[in-house]
Amino acid sequence: MMQSMAGLAKRAGFVTSRLVIAAVLLLPVHAHAQAQNGLSNLFGNIFSSTNPAPSQPAPSPGGAQPWSGEDGASGHPLMTAAAIREAASNFDNCVAGMWPDAARRGITQDNFQRFTAGLSPDLRIMDLMDSQPEFTKSIWDYLDILVNDNRLAKGREVLAKYKAQFDATEKATGVDRTIIASIWGIESNYSTQMGDRSVLQSTATLACIGRRQAYFKDEFLSALEILNRGDLRPEQMRGSWAGAFGPTQFMPTAFKRFAVDGDGDGRRDVVDNPTDLIASTANNLKKDGWQAGQTWGFEVVVPQGFNYMLADRAKAMTIAQWEKLGLKRATSQPFPHPAEKAYLLAPAGAQGPGFLMLQNYRVIMKYNPAEAYALAIGHFADRLRGGQPFVQPWPRQERELSRTERLELQQLLAQRGFYKGTPDGQFGGQTREALRNFQASIGVPADGFASSDVLDRLRGR
Repeated sequence: MMQSMAGLAKRAGFVTSRLVIAAVLLLPVHAHAQAQNGLSNLFGNIFSSTNPAPSQPAPSPGGAQPWSGEDGASGHPLMTAAAIREAASNFDNCVAGMWPDAARRGITQDNFQRFTAGLSPDLRIMDLMDSQPEFTKSIWDYLDILVNDNRLAKGREVLAKYKAQFDATEKATGVDRTIIASIWGIESNYSTQMGDRSVLQSTATLACIGRRQAYFKDEFLSALEILNRGDLRPEQMRGSWAGAFGPTQFMPTAFKRFAVDGDGDGRRDVVDNPTDLIASTANNLKKDGWQAGQTWGFEVVVPQGFNYMLADRAKAMTIAQWEKLGLKRATSQPFPHPAEKAYLLAPAGAQGPGFLMLQNYRVIMKYNPAEAYALAIGHFADRLRGGQPFVQPWPRQERELSRTERLELQQLLAQRGFYKGTPDGQFGGQTREALRNFQASIGVPADGFASSDVLDRLRGR
C-alpha cells in the first residue's frame, strides 16, 4: 500500500498501522495514503471480517455487495446510518461544489464535467471503512501468507524480466531493487490483485460521506488532476475502496508527490508502464529517506533476562551498544556496521525472535505504517536475494486474542491504572506500554506481548 495504509488498504490510516501481535502491528493511521485501505487490497482480503446481513441495504454501483444500512462501528456521528443517508442524498451537490477548488488546481471545466459525470456514491465503502474484525492473524501467519515460495518465484521472474529498468533505477536512486520488487509483490501480488473499484468513485464517496471528508477531498481532487494532466485514463485508476491504485498502490496525493516519467514519454504511468512504476516507487522511498547500501535490519537473539522495556522505537542505540547488552545476530555473523543506530522490535515478545531495525525499516514504515507489513517487505527482499527464512521459531502455540478479549484486556489494564486511553479493542503503542508496565509489576518479562496468559493474569486467574 504506497503510503499504503490499505489499508488501509496503504493509506488513510484506517487500518492504517502500524503490535506485538498482528492486531497491534496492523495499526490504523497512515502517513502515506496507501495505508488507507487498511493494509492494501491483498491485506484487506486476508484480514477482512464478515459483515452482518444487511438491513435496509442501499444499492451499490456495479452490482457490488450493498451497504449494510447500519451505523459504523467507530461510533463517529458522521458514520451513523442516518448521517450516511443524508450525505448520500446530497452527493451530487457535494461533487459539484468542489468545482472552484478543482479550477484552482488547473483542472479545466470540460474535464471536471467529463470525469465527474455519472458519479454515484458507493455506500458499501462505509462498511469497509468502519469494519472491525473480531479475529486477526498472528504475525507469523501473516508472514507465512505474504512471503511464500510462489510469490518469491514470481518476484525473481520480475527482477529478471525488468533487469534493465531495475539497473537504471537502482543507479539513479540508490534504492535496493529487491525492496521495490517486494513492495510490488506484496501490494498487488505482481499486478494480479490491484482492486477493482473506481478511484474517482471511491474518493468522491469518501470526500462527501463519512468521517474523513477533508482528507479524501484532497485525494479526489488529486485524482482529477492526474486525469486532467493525462498521466492516466479513468479506466486505469481502479483500486482499493480507499483509492489506492496500481501495482504498488499509490494514493492520488502520493502519486502527485512521487510519480516520475521514467522513460521520457511525457506520462507518469504507474499502472501499465513498468519503467515508470519502478522509478516512481523508488523515488517515493528515496524521498522518504532511503539510505543507499544499507539493509533494513537484522534478526537477533535476545538474551534471557533482557529488559524488554528497551524494545521501543523511541529507544534507538548503536548496534555496538546493543551487542554490549548481549544481542547477537541470529545467523552468528558479525554486524557489518556497529556504529549504525537501530531500535529493537520484539513482535512476539520474549517467546519469539527479535529484530534490530535500521533507518531503512523506518522508511518502509512511512510507505505503510504497520510493523508487520514493513517486516514482511524486508524479509521478502532478503529472500529474493537468496537469504534464508528467519532462524528462530515463532510461538505458534499462542493464539491471537479476539477483539472481545482485546477490549477486555484494555479494560482490565485501565481498572488497574495502567491504561489511560479509551478501550476500543485495537492495540497500539499506549496499550503496549500499559501491558509492559503491568508485566513488570508482576515480575514477568515486560515484553508487551498480549498473550492469553497475560489476559488470565489480569483476570486474576
